Amino acid sequence: MLLFAGLLWAQPGHARPLPDQDFHVVHYTARLDPDLPRKTLRGTETISVALLDAHVRQLDFDAGELTIDEVSLHGRKLSFEKTGHRLGIRLTDNPATNRHLDIKVRYHGAPRFGLEFHPQTEQLYTIFSTSQWLACLDAPDQRASLDLSVALPGDFKAIATGRLISRRRLGDQRVLYHWRQQDPVPSYVYGFAAGRFNEADARANGVDMRFLSRDMSPDQLRQLFADTGDMLKFFGDRAGIPYRGSYDQALVTRTIGQEMAGLALLSEAYGRDALQTPVDEDLIAHEAAHQWWGIKVTCRSWSDFWLNEGFADFMAAAYIQHRFGDHAYQAIVEHWQRNVEGLVASGKDHPLVYAHWDHPSRDDRVVVYQKGAYVLYLLRHELGEQAFWNGIRDYTRAFQGKSVTTADFKRAMEHSSGRNLDGFFRQWVTGSTPTGAAASHS
Repeated sequence: MLLFAGLLWAQPGHARPLPDQDFHVVHYTARLDPDLPRKTLRGTETISVALLDAHVRQLDFDAGELTIDEVSLHGRKLSFEKTGHRLGIRLTDNPATNRHLDIKVRYHGAPRFGLEFHPQTEQLYTIFSTSQWLACLDAPDQRASLDLSVALPGDFKAIATGRLISRRRLGDQRVLYHWRQQDPVPSYVYGFAAGRFNEADARANGVDMRFLSRDMSPDQLRQLFADTGDMLKFFGDRAGIPYRGSYDQALVTRTIGQEMAGLALLSEAYGRDALQTPVDEDLIAHEAAHQWWGIKVTCRSWSDFWLNEGFADFMAAAYIQHRFGDHAYQAIVEHWQRNVEGLVASGKDHPLVYAHWDHPSRDDRVVVYQKGAYVLYLLRHELGEQAFWNGIRDYTRAFQGKSVTTADFKRAMEHSSGRNLDGFFRQWVTGSTPTGAAASHS
């Protein structure tokens, strides 16, 4: 049940229409110099762009509330305009189709969100809105690799998206960390966390894991995250794609939970509660499940956000069933069902696919997370164990490294099961739930 409370207000990057496909970002190279006491940031980045249209004259990016100081190409300054959260960069050349450009951007800011500064607990970490600390394409269907360098106090410990390449001491008692995310992923799962943390590590099924916390001891961290290795194996088995690389988890001052490529952030308060009540580790499982459903396979637009969050909620519950038995699983399902019934009774039910996801309400998030998970529970019941899990595996393997729509998921499940699912999807996915329908499937 903590899963819903913890994720209700999760907000993806700045919602906007999908960008025109006249260019593609291949790679970001960024250096960040955060000032924790002042809660400010200076950054320099190089955006490696492949032009797909010979006539493109302007490149548009998301840049949150950052102040852009300079934009240049091969040492020559480019003109630009910052309008709201958008950065428009004007090209002066006459580039040919598929030409590659390395555009350098210098910027600074005092992010109100996206990059959290907590001087009182000596921590800083990113959460949800990458464009508040990095000019980027903040759309889920836009994947790019990343080199991220962050200058931090010398006694801080840090984790981030990608593999740690180096730690280099600077002349001012700081250390410059450098991580590389080689596989292209959406920018909303870029990020890092740093602070004066206690640390523990573990290894399971070939995966190196690292756990960080300010308040918990290494022994408590190992106890709290004792099931992480088993979760990664469980999800890898269900997806048909074993987890590769390392996986880090950090308890930070305040967060509702955040998945990033190769790591997850949870709050110290949640960690204390889950340590006392292990069956409540569904939020740990939810964030781990995102490594497949949300990162490897990502919704094409926020309109299909349930393919990220409904999947993570459902897969977390499936792990709870695996770990604690059918009774624990059914308790979560009944919670979803009550919330769906509440939506229907109050007239606030909504199809899982949204026309627009610009200003989601609390009820919209109940739809995407809880109704989305409940619909997967119903589909499991409809198809049976073998057909359902075969379908999940085939869908995940077919679309790994890609962005998907609800129609893609429907076709994959129909192909694997040999069933026509038009009626099921009309009732539960693309339409509103009929009164009494949720209760009839209990």
